[in-house]
Amino acid sequence: MKKILFTLYIVVILCMGTATFVEKFQGTTFVSTHIYGVWWFSALWALLTAFAIGWFVKQRVKRFFVVMLHLSFVAILAGALLTHLTGRQGMMHLRLGMTSQSFYERVGDEVQEYQLPFKVRLDRFEVKYHEGTNAASDYISSFTVTDGKGQYKGAVSMNNIYTHHQIRLYQSSYDDDGKGSYLSVNSDPFGIPVTYTGYALLFISLIWMLFDPKGSYQSVAKALKRRHENEKRKGDRVRKMVDRNERKRYLYPLAIIPIVILVVSLAIFLPDKKEEQKLPTLPAETAAEFGKLNILYNDRICPLQTFAIDFTKKLYGKRHYKDYTAEQVLTGFIFFGEEWSKEPLIKMKNGVLRNTLQLPKYCAVNTFFNSTMGGYILGPYIQEYYQGNNDKFHQEVAKIDDKLQLVMDLRRGKLLKVFPYQSVWYGPTGKYPADMEAERQQYMRNIFSILNQEAHEGNFSEMNEAIAKMQKYQSTYGGNTIPSETKIAAERIYNRIPFATILFMLNLTMGFLCLLLVSRYPRLVSFILVLSFLALTVCLALRWIVSGTIPMSNGYETMLLMAWMIMLVTLFTCRYFPPILSFGFLMSGFFLLVSHISQMDPQISHLMPVLASPLLTLHVSIIMMAFALLALTFICGIAGTVSHHIPSLTSHTTSIHLLSQLFLYPALTCLGWGIFLGAIWANVSWGTYWSWDPKEVWALITFMVYAVAVHHRSISWLRNPLHYHLYVIFAFLTILMTYFGVNYFLGGMHSYA
Repeated sequence: MKKILFTLYIVVILCMGTATFVEKFQGTTFVSTHIYGVWWFSALWALLTAFAIGWFVKQRVKRFFVVMLHLSFVAILAGALLTHLTGRQGMMHLRLGMTSQSFYERVGDEVQEYQLPFKVRLDRFEVKYHEGTNAASDYISSFTVTDGKGQYKGAVSMNNIYTHHQIRLYQSSYDDDGKGSYLSVNSDPFGIPVTYTGYALLFISLIWMLFDPKGSYQSVAKALKRRHENEKRKGDRVRKMVDRNERKRYLYPLAIIPIVILVVSLAIFLPDKKEEQKLPTLPAETAAEFGKLNILYNDRICPLQTFAIDFTKKLYGKRHYKDYTAEQVLTGFIFFGEEWSKEPLIKMKNGVLRNTLQLPKYCAVNTFFNSTMGGYILGPYIQEYYQGNNDKFHQEVAKIDDKLQLVMDLRRGKLLKVFPYQSVWYGPTGKYPADMEAERQQYMRNIFSILNQEAHEGNFSEMNEAIAKMQKYQSTYGGNTIPSETKIAAERIYNRIPFATILFMLNLTMGFLCLLLVSRYPRLVSFILVLSFLALTVCLALRWIVSGTIPMSNGYETMLLMAWMIMLVTLFTCRYFPPILSFGFLMSGFFLLVSHISQMDPQISHLMPVLASPLLTLHVSIIMMAFALLALTFICGIAGTVSHHIPSLTSHTTSIHLLSQLFLYPALTCLGWGIFLGAIWANVSWGTYWSWDPKEVWALITFMVYAVAVHHRSISWLRNPLHYHLYVIFAFLTILMTYFGVNYFLGGMHSYA
């Protein structure tokens, strides 16, 4: 029975993992119809459940929380089966004033029509936007429901549902003309109560697992505490033998390590050594004043400084160009476009495009415009790209074309939306509302021409006065669209300091130095980690202030959050096992490095309406805590494997094994809570708690793979510390797949993203 159970367990995991790759190439509809929706997939789960129950009974488990934990999974699977057999989920399309009783459900390759026990009439549809932008904050459908007993007014919006006769309506989509709405229809009167009962049992039993005084986790914690007390007594005796003067001789030089790293990293990312500025541009002071203007950029109102930094980074790959600040680069292209278009500052990555066209590492804008070669030299390739040619060469062409288009749009004034009028922001070019005063239109159209003339004549004092008047204009007419002074100050501080870059250099450096220092100076090392933790806390706090939402809405922010949580856990556990400081520095530095060098977008933007839910905060933060803890088990696995093969380190093997388990149990608790809180959020937001999208599937696979590691009583192979460490090392691959593989290969964060 045990062999059959393990075989079924592995087969289910392999089927789910394979399905995500099949979906990549065959599409969601194919895997829904031919894998997740077919009888044999349900039969696999049923067989796995049956054999698990049989094995559980055979083992005669009597611990109440253990019984409840495993019973919760049976309830969740039973609820899923009931939903599959008795639930209905479809889509209803309504136009303004239209009454309908029909909704449509996809069954396999067919679409079937069903009737509701009531009628729905759409009275109004509204899209709400963030102040002064075109970024949607919510979609709201107001309607009238009519049944045999009367009429009822109702409304749905993102994360707010309407229920009538146990049938739930959700906001799904809308027509382009804004006069129609798509409502998701869900009826699951039997599956949801059973499933939610399973969730409740799971949540309670996972927490109980950590606090049960006779449970495995408490046994691990007590054993680690005893070892720590013994090692502390030994350490105290050793430290008393060390000459205090010798300690001081090493302590002070080591204390300046983080300061040296900070100075070096700032030197790298601040403007280069001052040289005579040969390109025409504004003085740094005038450019900085220009950067204090607000602008509609990335669908939000922000300091123009933010746009300048992103503009410079996109072209040149850094926050500055030579000794020119980002604001000087931006204003250089605005007011001295001809000269700056000759400057080789567009960074060309090594690749097919650069090799094929024999381009240098840095090109000027004018490099791509050659009259002898027919004008825009990338033009033919861009046409091929939009006609479907998507190979490596054409992808690189599209990226360079985006950079050039950015410069062209800037020089035409299309991007300079710095003039607020009735909660809408306009640029110096384009159409203005018919009711706008002629005098104001003239000011908007002419002010940049005036600034351009002053810049070319070198009248920078007059230019400063004109910029000051623009700032006053914005504050007078911007109203509620302008961010508060606190938000603007926070964003300017955030723009000034490259937190992630400095901290990844500090943490990785300290991680390697800790291998030599932590046994001798644990307090000094932990103090440096505290400083790094506080700096990252400030970084996340600044992003939170600027965006107005907890920073965990995209890949970049979750990498920062992961590093933050790893440092937090390390600080709490280092007193029991000081070498964990090295692991904490290395792992947090790794995630900060990934955020710095990867394709993740560090730009601050508004949340999608579907993400504006408090359940998102709980779901993401708990999942990230689980990943942070499991990342530390991975590091412990490596350390434990190394110590097993080095005689001088074998004394640490048992401590590392216990420490890894100390992380593993709460990691599983967090992962279980995070996954199924996400399921509840999905059910509240769009009517289905499980969609079998790749992110959900790989999160479940990760949970199932790591759950094996706590079943050492049933799996004798895992009782050997070396075997255990090898297992958690390879188990970490599931986390890498869940986070990076799904995001960058399988196609997105979730099916809604």
